[in-house]
Amino acid sequence: MGCGNCSNGGSGTTPAGCKNNGNCSTSGCNKLDVFDWLTGMERTASGESEFVEVRFKNTRKEIFKNSEHLSLIVGEAVTVEAPTGHDVGMVSLTGELVKFQMKKGGISQNSRDMKKIYRKAHEGDLEVYREARAMEDDAMFKARRVVRDMSVNMKISDAEYQGDRNRVTFYYIAEERVDFRELIKVLADMFRVRIEMRQIGSRQEAGRLGGIGSCGRELCCSTWLTDFRKVSTSAARYQQLSINPMKMAGQCGKLKCCLNYELDSYMAAIKDFPDHKIKLKTKKGNAFHQKSDIFKGMMWYSYEDNFSEFIPLEVDRVKEVIALNESGKTVDDLTKYSFVEDTGPEEPKFDNVVGQEDLTRFDKPKGNQRNKKRKKPQAGGNNQQRSAQQGKATPGSNPQSKEGAQNRNKKRKPNRNKGNDKGPSQKDNS
Repeated sequence: MGCGNCSNGGSGTTPAGCKNNGNCSTSGCNKLDVFDWLTGMERTASGESEFVEVRFKNTRKEIFKNSEHLSLIVGEAVTVEAPTGHDVGMVSLTGELVKFQMKKGGISQNSRDMKKIYRKAHEGDLEVYREARAMEDDAMFKARRVVRDMSVNMKISDAEYQGDRNRVTFYYIAEERVDFRELIKVLADMFRVRIEMRQIGSRQEAGRLGGIGSCGRELCCSTWLTDFRKVSTSAARYQQLSINPMKMAGQCGKLKCCLNYELDSYMAAIKDFPDHKIKLKTKKGNAFHQKSDIFKGMMWYSYEDNFSEFIPLEVDRVKEVIALNESGKTVDDLTKYSFVEDTGPEEPKFDNVVGQEDLTRFDKPKGNQRNKKRKKPQAGGNNQQRSAQQGKATPGSNPQSKEGAQNRNKKRKPNRNKGNDKGPSQKDNS
């Protein structure tokens, strides 16, 4: 976000975010941008605007008179009148809507102090303007060092050069009145231009610098809010917000302006609620107020002997009990007046088993399951068991070895040629 006429654009020559070549004044990326809801409507016969709103750096905007009857469009650079010399700015609004802005700001159309538009800015004016914008950050840091060296109780928050580079304005914030006459002399000798010191508040500083709020949107003071009203902690109490300075304070260090946005609605709704200081008298004991819900119209009470048990009551019920107490009557118990939420008819329940089963229930665990089922041998008895098993394992004791021996004997056939090797003399002698 940023362009040539926005503080976030860096040197002012190249857009920082919108990539619209520095002409994004119509796309809403500028501070205090105005939506022209009269765009497309017919204007005067000449198509010229009598008054034009011109935007300068950050939130500075002024109304100028188009005395030269120039045909101007939004986003066009113009050279305008300044107290000393001339200045360069961008056209931010034209047409009849400018008169609404003048009425809102209390500017008279016949004012003699209204400045004029000289011409459309040519290339020479724009070149000097870009050089001046590139010098602003360096000037601000130098001024801060001078303020620190001179021990002046102020904070330089921004610096702005005039379009012709003949004057520089330093915006500062200070808690007390500051005598900066010597400071102006030192700065004038340093920059060789006219020096102007302009004091602003902390909210104006936040609007000029810009930023993102805790809600995630741009700061109200940098987009549309110009009327800074007083904000007190009572606004948070009416809305039943926790008094937490870290959450209630904005980037300016003050209470957030948005605390006042819904305050009127809360104050109108809370008028129907009875005073929370009134205690409800019952036969069971006195009940004290604990909390309220403005939008639901509910109030919670608890007995003095049991503060942890809250009894919800509607506002009408509370008023009814208070009226009975004022007439000298006491109710038996507040539970008879408690609010019971109507749940309505019971709907059929359907069990949703999606996501209840484990996706890894079919996965097989790694490793050998047989080894896990084996019992671990007892310590110290391994050698004895092995020796006993070896002693019992004899050839006769194994039935499988006997069966194998019988099978081997059955398969053997007698040798018919056995005894034929003997000679005839041996047969006769036998």
